[in-house]
Amino acid sequence: MATTSIIDDSPLSSFHRRLLMQSSGGPFLDGWLLSIIGIALVGMTTDLHLSSTELSLAGAAALIGIFIGGLVFGRLTDRIGRELMYTVDLIVLVVASALCAFVTDGWQIILLRLVIGLGIGADYPIATALLAEWLPAKKRGAMLGSLVVAWFLGATAATFLGFGLTAWLGEEAWRWMLASALVPGIIILWLRVGTPESPRWLVSKGRIAEAEAVVRKVYGPDADVSGLARTEAATGPAPGFRALLSGEYLRRTVFCGLMYLCGVTPLFAMYTFGPSMLESFGLGEGNLSNFGYAMISLLFLIGCLPPLRWCETWGRRPLVIWSFFLMVIPFLILGLVPTGPAVLVIGAFCLYALASGGPNTLEWSYPNELFPTEIRATAMGLITAVSRIGAAVGTYLLPLSLDHLGAGPTMLFAAALTAVGWLVSVALAPETRNKSLSETSSIASSTADRAESAAVNPTPAGEHHD
Repeated sequence: MATTSIIDDSPLSSFHRRLLMQSSGGPFLDGWLLSIIGIALVGMTTDLHLSSTELSLAGAAALIGIFIGGLVFGRLTDRIGRELMYTVDLIVLVVASALCAFVTDGWQIILLRLVIGLGIGADYPIATALLAEWLPAKKRGAMLGSLVVAWFLGATAATFLGFGLTAWLGEEAWRWMLASALVPGIIILWLRVGTPESPRWLVSKGRIAEAEAVVRKVYGPDADVSGLARTEAATGPAPGFRALLSGEYLRRTVFCGLMYLCGVTPLFAMYTFGPSMLESFGLGEGNLSNFGYAMISLLFLIGCLPPLRWCETWGRRPLVIWSFFLMVIPFLILGLVPTGPAVLVIGAFCLYALASGGPNTLEWSYPNELFPTEIRATAMGLITAVSRIGAAVGTYLLPLSLDHLGAGPTMLFAAALTAVGWLVSVALAPETRNKSLSETSSIASSTADRAESAAVNPTPAGEHHD
């Protein structure tokens, strides 16, 4: 592997671990906020007398906000830097979460969930770009994937909290559920204060002296940015969205966007209406389905752990291909045998949760690796927005589909969408393992890399198959 800078070649240090913890705070809070709504909607529907349309909008509003937030704030982050936006977006999340405890009408919760989505959509490109631009090459995939583990950790904690509050206070505890994000939000905001700016971004803007000061603060007085200056300040792509929608970067945008969309559309629908889905399969009512929902959430978290190692030892391309292939199977089972025994239904949900770990850990790794510093956050924001189009539509349509078509046909639609993710991965997924960030984002070597990726046998090696 060709090395180009002190950042790519540096050993993992306490600074990187601290930055990972700070960056993980946003995804943790995102998972919390996007998951707790699934349990809160049950009591909220009764108290606020939500119509079926308002119920769907309350579930989908945050996803619509993520779409807007990703587009707007990803581009803004590339313009003004990562450091400032890194804290501003969390302030928005904390304030909106606190206000959710005081809503009295359906439109208020829809509006606040939209604002929360704006903050989440901003944090995806900000946190992932900042972390990616500080990480050494050999640990980049696993540590970026750890952000998704943080997302599922937040989601799991929120669902178990929702189960506990419902058991203690009943369905009217939904206000406490929605406001509960205030506590981790304040802690995460405090941790993020003082996070240094990305030296890659500083160099790309010609601010060499500031980049050198930041690098020396982290790596010592002898550190320099000459390697970064050769790769980041050289010729770059056209600024903004125009670069993402032409040439090789269009190919990468299509791959990342479709991979992300096909992975998260069924996942967000499950998280938003998980208890309702379990009830539709006849698996308990009320808080019992909430407990099953929390357990499945825990399996999503567990499923993300092995891919953190496999993406570095096995590779990104075979991991995403085989994961999507396995994810189709449980949806086919649920679609073809919707009235099957409880063990079959629960087993299918569990298989999906475990198999989805591959794409989940790569959804934030691939976009940050395949685009250069000048448009990295813009690309992540656009790709996040594309994925949330499907997620918002799926979340809006899921309760309607369950009511009008039933669980079986709904699951077959999910199987078809997941199969598209598999086909896209087979056709377009590149291999970025053990390469510097400048190499993975370079267009010059894309043709050779594509030929190399096509020659790679996607069959998992024996030692990584279990």
